[in-house]
Amino acid sequence: MQAKTILVIGGGSIGERHTRCFQKTGRANLLLCEPNPDVRQRVATTYGLAHAFASLDEALQHPIDMAAICAPSQLHVAMTARLVEQKIAVLVEKPLSVSMEGVDALLAQVESARVPVAVGYVHRCNPALMAMKAAIDSGRFGRPVELFVTSGQHFPFYRPAYREVYYTSRATGGGAIHDSLTHMVNAGEWLVGPITKVVGDADHCVLEGVEVEDTVHVIARHGSVLGSFVLNQHQAVDETAFSVVCERGIVRTELHNRRWMSCTEPGSAWNVEQTYDYARDDLFFNQANRFLDFADGKAPAPCPLVEGRQTLRVNLAILESVESQRWVELKS
Repeated sequence: MQAKTILVIGGGSIGERHTRCFQKTGRANLLLCEPNPDVRQRVATTYGLAHAFASLDEALQHPIDMAAICAPSQLHVAMTARLVEQKIAVLVEKPLSVSMEGVDALLAQVESARVPVAVGYVHRCNPALMAMKAAIDSGRFGRPVELFVTSGQHFPFYRPAYREVYYTSRATGGGAIHDSLTHMVNAGEWLVGPITKVVGDADHCVLEGVEVEDTVHVIARHGSVLGSFVLNQHQAVDETAFSVVCERGIVRTELHNRRWMSCTEPGSAWNVEQTYDYARDDLFFNQANRFLDFADGKAPAPCPLVEGRQTLRVNLAILESVESQRWVELKS
């Protein structure tokens, strides 16, 4: 199989991770586009990249099959549209944008051009969550009736440069809602269906050096399914759990314990269905392989563009609800 030429746009932490994980597939030749000369040189040298460009204009002079957009979120839509014009397949990082401006036009452009585009919600490539979803979809536990998601992480420990990057402003994809809760929302919609209305509360509680929200509580409706999401970016322990209550049992994935579990008998303990051994890079490696298969027409998108659009709509509805302190409905 001939290796694809993939342009990674953005050499920050997520861009470097995509470079590393696409390279690990053995199916890609990597190029980099990064305006900061020091970052560009460091990433190019670390991964032995043949070419590294200072601008997208410069990069597009080179033959490219695919691109991974890891630039700030407000640039995602325009960059994706430009790449689609060139018939370049795109994996665009989450969130799709920070507003709905240009999103519907992009969706129409992609459908017309028939160019593969996916959004980088990597939880969909987690083997424990994938196995739990398959069990739910099989009907083994009956109809889902409730979803609750809890997540917390000490952001300064895992991302010590958070004060110096996009995170400082919602306009660039920062704050807990655009940065982290969006992963939970997207995975929750994947598990039990799209959110139809939300009410949210959020505040800046702990993180030093920023003013954006670091703590979020959301109550949601996924049609008939009741949902809730609780997340903070400052607790000491790193843990995330997705629980789905069904008619005939409850299932739970604990990402921090790399396992999924079930319980169907009242008064009984959890049954550990399966445990997994993986590192964080393995999830992005899985996503890279799935995107390559999708771009070759051999598999569905890890997260289709239309579902990334839906999650963006939820992000914006949560932000609206936080400001108004009211329920917000998402019209179809």
